[in-house]
Amino acid sequence: MNFQELSLSTLRDVHARLKPGVLRTPVWRWQTGAIPEQLTPETEVWLKLELFQKTGTFKLRGALNTIQALDAPARARGVTAVSAGNHAIAVAYAAREAGVSAKVVMLQHSSPARVQACEALGADVHLAPDVHQAFEWVQSIQTQEGRTMIHPFDGPLTSQGTAGVGLEFMDQVPHLDAVIVPVGGGGLISGVAAAVKQLQPQCQVYGVEPLGADSLSQSLSAGEPVRLERVTTIADSLGAPFALRYSFDVCRAFVDEVVRVSDDELCRAMFYLFRDMKLVTEPATAAGTAALLGPLKARLSGKRVGIVACGANVDVVSFHAFVTRGQLLLES
Repeated sequence: MNFQELSLSTLRDVHARLKPGVLRTPVWRWQTGAIPEQLTPETEVWLKLELFQKTGTFKLRGALNTIQALDAPARARGVTAVSAGNHAIAVAYAAREAGVSAKVVMLQHSSPARVQACEALGADVHLAPDVHQAFEWVQSIQTQEGRTMIHPFDGPLTSQGTAGVGLEFMDQVPHLDAVIVPVGGGGLISGVAAAVKQLQPQCQVYGVEPLGADSLSQSLSAGEPVRLERVTTIADSLGAPFALRYSFDVCRAFVDEVVRVSDDELCRAMFYLFRDMKLVTEPATAAGTAALLGPLKARLSGKRVGIVACGANVDVVSFHAFVTRGQLLLES
């Protein structure tokens, strides 16, 4: 399939255009604790610290690219978005920077800290009872008010924006054997994989999903996008209830494999990231580590591996609970 809008020249042009509005996030090699203890000495593990991005996650890249593409009438009507938190925060920030109004739909169980962050950025926030109703609400807002929906994970503008993570990573750590990317709806991995595979075709790109939110895994098995009946995972940022055609097709073209991890594995990985790397992360960000020390351990031990650490918008109470759970699992 030909994705001309994701050509390497286009991705580089978009990345250059977005540079004034985003940070070039750092990388850091993981050399203590779990990695040297559990993997062979030859293994190199590099973290792309996108959790240090403005708004706390990679989401700003796609949101900013989409808002910059709006014409004047669309800007006047404003934008809308649906999100458990991170995408909503990114859209609120990008809209404020562009002078555009934002109305976002979040979930009743969204972290209060994330809701407050959206409101502090000037967004009008509405709370839906579940993720399926949240998508219905945002479609109604789009229809009734003429707002442009900034999709949380689907479409070429989103993938073009997130490709910046892959372009930077390949420049900062050349010759990686594999890159591991957390997967919700596929907006991050579609962009990263498109960049990585065009720059370094031999580099393997692995996605990782929670067992209770594995829409991409099920879609790839079925050969077409599928809808989950329910989402059950502590990684709310990865809780997309369905896959959609564009991101699914991009992933099918550029992603080598998608693996799954349990919530317990996410908690253990959060503990390792905190203990060894001194990072406060959300469960979604721990997915790459959980995959490397779980389903991908045997095949990537001894390799030069990159992990995208995608975000860190987590409240203190939840972080303590998840890290404590991970520690107790290791001690049991």
